[in-house]
Amino acid sequence: MATPLTTQPAPPSPAAGAVRAARTSGPLRFLARRAAWALFTLWLLSVLVFWGGQVLPGDIGRAILGPLADARAVAALNHQLGADRPALQQYVAWITHALTGDFGVSWSYRQPVAPFVGEALLQSAKLGLFAFVVVVPLGIGGGVWAALHAGRWLDRAISTGGLCASAVPEFVSAIALILVFGVELRWLPIEAVAPPGAGVLDTLRHLLLPVLPLVFVFFGYLARMARAGMLGALDADYTRTAILKGLPRRVVIVRHVLRNALLPTVTVAATQLGYLIGGLVVVETLFRYPGIGSLIYNAAKAKDFPLLEAGVLAIGAIYTLANLGADLLHALLDPRLRTPGGA
Repeated sequence: MATPLTTQPAPPSPAAGAVRAARTSGPLRFLARRAAWALFTLWLLSVLVFWGGQVLPGDIGRAILGPLADARAVAALNHQLGADRPALQQYVAWITHALTGDFGVSWSYRQPVAPFVGEALLQSAKLGLFAFVVVVPLGIGGGVWAALHAGRWLDRAISTGGLCASAVPEFVSAIALILVFGVELRWLPIEAVAPPGAGVLDTLRHLLLPVLPLVFVFFGYLARMARAGMLGALDADYTRTAILKGLPRRVVIVRHVLRNALLPTVTVAATQLGYLIGGLVVVETLFRYPGIGSLIYNAAKAKDFPLLEAGVLAIGAIYTLANLGADLLHALLDPRLRTPGGA
């Protein structure tokens, strides 16, 4: 009786394995280079932050004890804080402790700096994420809608309105919003911080007024980028080929146009998250919101260098992580980085 033949799966060819390895190594090399630059940027920022604290005018001990303090007490406090040591020794000691999460003791509050920075970052994250969730869909959706109606009144309204809103500084739009919606109409609370025990909806209601100036600034920027990307993709060869194949317009836009058109916009929007969390000094100061921007501003006024340096370094880390996240998103969405030599 004949033995039935069995089909063995063909072993993977060396060429196929090489292609898969190249596709994997492309994004990895791309991200490795970005991570190396991020670490270098953080180190350079730490040097600049520490140097900036050293060159600021004023005696540290005198700033803490007051102008009427005895000179010997001021000198003793400077010695206790290490402010009389050489700058290089102070930097090495500061950065060594900072790498372990110890940013020293606040000179104003006489308590460790890290809890203050952590709480302020948490508050800024609430405000920034709320603004991000609002402005990104509005900006991208407005740009896409304007491109699909290019040359019509709706396109001109979105483009002109977004450009005008982006040109207005945040403090100007914030003051106008406070006067209109907070003072005259009384639709929204002026206080950005909800009372203790407030629910989620009440908390978001208190955050809405500080979020609106950020939406005005970033809407026009994201809408212009999305519109330009959509117009370029709609005029591309692959779009015309898909239309000639008889595909419905909706399928062409969803499958072929949006992914290629929105790649730059999505990656840029990811980088803006760093600003929305760490760059809200003006908004937080106007609305007396206890975020990282307000913390840095108060620390600079009080010459509280440990708190100031830790806050600025934390913002730099946020920007760096946001850029790395954008690079990772770019590597996942851009097929050119998954081809040999694409990185």
